[in-house]
Amino acid sequence: MNIPDPSPADTVLEGRLLIASPTLHGGSFDHSVVLLSRHSQADGALGLILNHPTGKVVGDLLKEPLFHPLRNISVHKGGPVSENNLFFAALWWEKNNGLCVIHQISAEEAIKHQKKPGRLVRAFVGYSGWSPGQLENELENNSWIVTLPAAEFLGLSHDQSLWAHTLRSMSPYHKILADAPRNPYAN
Repeated sequence: MNIPDPSPADTVLEGRLLIASPTLHGGSFDHSVVLLSRHSQADGALGLILNHPTGKVVGDLLKEPLFHPLRNISVHKGGPVSENNLFFAALWWEKNNGLCVIHQISAEEAIKHQKKPGRLVRAFVGYSGWSPGQLENELENNSWIVTLPAAEFLGLSHDQSLWAHTLRSMSPYHKILADAPRNPYAN
């Protein structure tokens, strides 16, 4: 079971997951699971939404021979910043370091990572970014739930079901959040 950090605003959150609070409905972060790849209170934060697939693969968007080995890689919406750019990222699990990610890698690097066992290569349009203090403010306002990813995280479906699955694995309280209707007033 993953336990949220008691005071995430006071720590560096690289490698952690941000689970969008149900209050962040509508917009780019609705039911999002964001992997933070960079975070410091002085410089802000950068991450990728992992569970918003676009329904496209790289081959639908890039026809050049260079991208042929990557043609079947799923394209995800990484966030609302720089949405006109497509880039590659590699994710893998390290026993002592947890979930690792490198992003904005070249096609050649993506192909190399794709050949390594246990690596997940994805293409993203856009990314998620926060200016200094912005994420900390959102955390204080309970817009995000912070957790460490479990070792099996890369093997899960990275679609809309990831949000509820991740919450359900955290605690009974989070399971209630995951199972609540999107609009409780519509009942």
